Amino acid sequence: MIRNAMALLPLVTLLTGCASFSPDGGISVVADGVGAATKLEVVKVATDQQDLVAEDQARAMLRRGLTADRAVQVALLRNKGLQAAYNDLGISEAQFVADSLPPNPSASLLSVRGVMMLDIERRLAADLLALATLPARKEIAKSRWRFAQQTAISDTLRLAADVRRQYWKAVAARAQTNYLEKARATVETTAELARKLGETGALSKLDQGREFAFYAEISAQVARARTQEKVEKERLTRLMGLWGDDIRFGLPAALPRLPRTVASSRDLEGVAIAKRIDLAMARTDLERTAKSLGLTQATRFVNALSLSGAENVSWATKVDSSGVTTTERARLRGYEAAFEIPIFDFGEARAREAEETYMRAVNRLVEKAVNARSEIREAYAAYSGALGVARLYTSRVLPLRKTIQDESLLRYNGMLSDLFVLLQDVRARIQSNVAAIDAQRDFFIAESEFRAAMLGAGRSGADAKPAALAANAAD
Repeated sequence: MIRNAMALLPLVTLLTGCASFSPDGGISVVADGVGAATKLEVVKVATDQQDLVAEDQARAMLRRGLTADRAVQVALLRNKGLQAAYNDLGISEAQFVADSLPPNPSASLLSVRGVMMLDIERRLAADLLALATLPARKEIAKSRWRFAQQTAISDTLRLAADVRRQYWKAVAARAQTNYLEKARATVETTAELARKLGETGALSKLDQGREFAFYAEISAQVARARTQEKVEKERLTRLMGLWGDDIRFGLPAALPRLPRTVASSRDLEGVAIAKRIDLAMARTDLERTAKSLGLTQATRFVNALSLSGAENVSWATKVDSSGVTTTERARLRGYEAAFEIPIFDFGEARAREAEETYMRAVNRLVEKAVNARSEIREAYAAYSGALGVARLYTSRVLPLRKTIQDESLLRYNGMLSDLFVLLQDVRARIQSNVAAIDAQRDFFIAESEFRAAMLGAGRSGADAKPAALAANAAD
């Protein structure tokens, strides 16, 4: 009987089918998803050789000069947090393969020895319920594996969005520093001239004080801008995963020119609903929950069902009255079925929990779809509005400020106004130029936010949803 049962195991394995590990750990699906959305290359660094190749590629991009796209590509190559997320993907694949395997049978051997007797019992048991539900559990595991792949895509897109935002902040900080340093050089020249005029008595102490105070204010702004530039660059460095000599990368001295128009708003919501990774994850989670609900309902009244075959062989030695010893052998075979009797628990609690879990997934999917449409409209409004503000500064405010300063300088040279008025106009022009740089920065950040909203990338940090943890909690 035991021999016959063992002979059935290969057949059981053939019928149920076993999942196997993919050649690349599932990273090709992630690479295809990210590549279709961003045209960037995803690489999983698993060996020292691959790490060296990734470093060389990143350094080549750093030497060419950073753009927003190159900064993102460097992060995809060097950010170890992202590589850890890809390791999570490998762990999920291992769990998927394990969940797809049929249950192992259990074997037991019992030997009892007494006076002139020996009893041996062999038993082979199999969990029939686990075996019968294996196809359904395999489908659930497959959905969970697909969710893990989508989570890796989401983590990659989120990092790309974060790097892009931080890149514009770092470039804008450098642009402000460059502008303020040039402004300070000009003010320093006038302050030195004021000092010399004061020595000759041609300039009053009041006007000298105004010049020196203005120069000190500009110097303070330069110091603040330099500090902010270092802070923003370090934040970008962390996101790109750089250290050592690689942190000496350069950034553009100014922000790029503004585009003439924004992207078309035609059917933005429909396109985003079809492309957003967070909605795809929610749909996969709903699919997995629906399969779990079906399995729970199918096994509502049966929690455990096992079948075991037993074989008992005993030897007994007897001595008759004449002193002759004989040994008798007996072989017994049988089956044992064990199952749980639902006297107190008819599975209602498990079924109710599964139903509520399913409805929770439905409501969360609907909520995400509704919120996604609003997020896209919000991001597009901020994106288009930021371009209007930035263009207003470059086309109207800055030319007017230059005209005002030029006229004020002419009036001062013609002794029609005092130094105080001129300094006020110079200060206002400097502030307007700084505000114009901020407006340009805000536009490029808003553009990055709009791209992220279209892809469902979201934000990292404390407010980001831990998708993998949420999925485990739902299980």
